[in-house]
Amino acid sequence: MYNFEKLTVWQKTLDFCELIYKHTKGFPKEEAFGLTAQLRRASTSILLNISEGCACSSKREFRHFLNIALCSQYEVATIIRLCQRLNLLVEEDYTKIGKLLHGLINSLKSDN
Repeated sequence: MYNFEKLTVWQKTLDFCELIYKHTKGFPKEEAFGLTAQLRRASTSILLNISEGCACSSKREFRHFLNIALCSQYEVATIIRLCQRLNLLVEEDYTKIGKLLHGLINSLKSDN
């Protein structure tokens, strides 16, 4: 087991990515290279940046990757809002991941 697999935020993001892939299977074919691909890439980016950050040698570097993950989470939130307006997705709680990322980033600010 890698150390990132122990992080609650990583576990929740893995679950979330799986959910995104399942939900986007039903998107219209004309969105395969649009919203479907972008939503999948952005959600996966959250997961990958958390993992990659865990390999860093300092808390400062780790925070950097967590901030990138947080930016991707904001992107996901925006895409989900658009998909809801287009009636492609129902209400989805994507805020948990952002809250967990904020908490982890803040916990790492005390040390460099």
